[in-house]
Amino acid sequence: MNSKSKKSFIIVVVLIIVALAVFLSSRSKAKDKVLIYTSAEDYRVEYLTKRLQEEFPDYDITIEYMSTGNHAAKLLAEGTKTECDITYDLDYGYMSQLDALGEFADLSNYDMSIYTDDAVLSKNFIIEYRNGGAIIINPDVLKTKGIEEPTNYEDLLKPEYKGLISMPSPKASGTGYMFLKSLVNAWGEEKAFDYFDQLTPNILQYTSSGSGPVNALVQGEVGIGLGMTAQAVTQINNGKNLKIIFFKEGSPYSLYGQAIIKGKETKPAVRAVFDFLINTYNYENNEKFFPEKIFKDKDYVIKNFPQNIIYSDMNNNTVDERTRLLDKWKY
Repeated sequence: MNSKSKKSFIIVVVLIIVALAVFLSSRSKAKDKVLIYTSAEDYRVEYLTKRLQEEFPDYDITIEYMSTGNHAAKLLAEGTKTECDITYDLDYGYMSQLDALGEFADLSNYDMSIYTDDAVLSKNFIIEYRNGGAIIINPDVLKTKGIEEPTNYEDLLKPEYKGLISMPSPKASGTGYMFLKSLVNAWGEEKAFDYFDQLTPNILQYTSSGSGPVNALVQGEVGIGLGMTAQAVTQINNGKNLKIIFFKEGSPYSLYGQAIIKGKETKPAVRAVFDFLINTYNYENNEKFFPEKIFKDKDYVIKNFPQNIIYSDMNNNTVDERTRLLDKWKY
């Protein structure tokens, strides 16, 4: 081989090596991409993003937020062909519906015995937290308006509260649905729907997400919110003047979970991220934000979080029941 041919051969070899390196690099990057769908509030998404970046600096992890209703609808429409790898922070009613359709991977290798009995409904999704609701007050807004704080649900129908109440839409938000379901169970279906017919003129807005009412309270847009206890506590601990009260019907609640989309469990990066969520982050999430009990042998206490909460009756909280009740919801 003459010098010219040798030089050409070396160039070709170098080009092949460079092309192979680029190909392998792209394969590696593709392998390490993880897409998470979530309905978690912005402050929790921010914290989760930070923790994932710390734990997996070489992974390309995307967290895509959407409201509970949209989250579930997107997964139902996309099925196992979805680009989503992990669904995180989705209400158990929707989790059960998706699970029944075979959209989740088998998670039976994880220890389910550590959770409370009501938190284990399937081997294909795992509890994230218990989300309780409360009536949350902005005392400054009510004082400015010269209005007394409500002491029961009937008080919220008074004309002086018109435009001063915020509640999540049951069709869009698991938080909104749990308030509807709790009153259906407490009063009966007819009385509960009649109540919301009367309450609606006083609602400033049925928000699309469960965090909407507390955000509106913090901004001073409303004086009363039917929202999440944990979110209100977070704002109180950040210095916001909010007050948490419970009416005699108790605190409505939902369970929220997480799962791997079927077929995605074979991706090492997806499995590594999910392992972190279950074995590490779940404890942090409950310690920092949601202390309501899900672990049999662990209890958490957060400053200003209500103690000895009496919960609403949330029986018959099935997919079919949810569908039937939401079909009747007009707002």
